[in-house]
Amino acid sequence: MSGSHVHALHAHGHSAVHRMAPQAKLVALIGFVVAVVATPREAVGAFGIHAFLLFAVIVYTELPFGFVARRMLIEAPFVAFAVFLPLLGGGPKVDILGLGMSVEGLWGAWNILVKGTLGVAASVTVVATTEVPDLLAGMDRLRVPRLFTAITGFMIRYIDVIGSELRRMRTAMTARGHDPRWLWQVGPIATASGALFVRSYERGERVHQAMVARGYTGRMPELERQPVPALEWAVAAALPITAWLTVLLTLVIP
Repeated sequence: MSGSHVHALHAHGHSAVHRMAPQAKLVALIGFVVAVVATPREAVGAFGIHAFLLFAVIVYTELPFGFVARRMLIEAPFVAFAVFLPLLGGGPKVDILGLGMSVEGLWGAWNILVKGTLGVAASVTVVATTEVPDLLAGMDRLRVPRLFTAITGFMIRYIDVIGSELRRMRTAMTARGHDPRWLWQVGPIATASGALFVRSYERGERVHQAMVARGYTGRMPELERQPVPALEWAVAAALPITAWLTVLLTLVIP
């Protein structure tokens, strides 16, 4: 099943993490992210340990740091939101670079930034070391509802298709002299967006009809289940267990 669809988020590699069972990686990801979220925002040292653990995994998998950084841009809206918290928050103020910033707002911004960054980086690492079909297979083996895995699989696969269609439409518009520079020139873009929606809907209808003609009944076929060795589960659990031990030590030893 591996290799049938290589997504742009995936980075080919030969590390043990790449070869690990996808369900083990997903469980490790969930355990690690929950540990990060459970870490008190004041425990700066604990976040340093979480970051070091994740950094070690990224180094071990030989993922290019530029590759990971570019795919972490998805958190940019949350970063932008966090930047304004110190300026808008209430309570005691502290002077930083001539600006009066809310102490509570600073802690809130730190909480969002550090937890969001670690969570996104961990997710990017798992997706970069696991191909899309394997991720879906892992979700299925973890008893995730099949309707959810089917919708997710189609969404991921057809994002590429719709993206290619959009690029072709932009090329055609540029070839016809479309070069918008002002807000009132966005009319053709709105028209193209509507055309893209119609094309995507029609393509989805054709794909569904083709699947029904091949026996699709609304449920994806059973995936072959292969047991994961206990050693592999233990290796995958090392990261979240270490993260949780760090959280517990932080709570016991303030």
